[in-house]
Amino acid sequence: MKIGIVRFPGSNCETDCLEAWRVMGCEADMLWHRETSVRGYDLVVLPGGFSYGDYLRTGAIARFSPIMPDVIRHAREGGLVWGICNGFQILTECGLLPGALLRNAGLSFICAPQCLRVENNATVFTRAYAPGQIARMPINHGEGNYYIDAAGLEELESEGRVVFRYVSADGAADAAGNPNGSVQNIAGIISREGNVLGMMPHPERAVEQLIGGEDGRGMFRSLLG
Repeated sequence: MKIGIVRFPGSNCETDCLEAWRVMGCEADMLWHRETSVRGYDLVVLPGGFSYGDYLRTGAIARFSPIMPDVIRHAREGGLVWGICNGFQILTECGLLPGALLRNAGLSFICAPQCLRVENNATVFTRAYAPGQIARMPINHGEGNYYIDAAGLEELESEGRVVFRYVSADGAADAAGNPNGSVQNIAGIISREGNVLGMMPHPERAVEQLIGGEDGRGMFRSLLG
């Protein structure tokens, strides 16, 4: 698999992604936001951080980066795109995923380990997990409160496109397990075609016990087949 990680001005998780792929035995390339083509890549990763300083709205300026038209073309032609944290925000801004990411409930920036429940393991991103498996990954965001209107939510739920849900340690998708106010505890969703995934938690920071755990490895194993 040929992997490209897009670096925007203000990104700060691209080297974490690069290192996670190395730990998993796969090399990846860094792609500068001014490049205009992602041709030749199987997977394009939009990493976390504060692209363009998060001015206007998170991801709103990155959506107009020179590289993004070809990322959109890549996705619409069936190529894999994975947005993590700020990358998820960019994917909603450019229309590859529905909904929006709002300020966290309580308006506090959150940096903490978080339990997630795998809601859909029948995706190229999650097939290494068991259905309903609880995984622990860090979250690190101030605007991770996922919102979508009632019609859009019904569509996501009925089509099985909610991939991860925030839960308590006992696996309950309740208010106690919801760190940021996301509707229905949603932590990650996938496109209807199954090739674009956005999530707020950071699996790239959960691939080694030395830094807190290995529950994120399942996503990398899934993608590597």
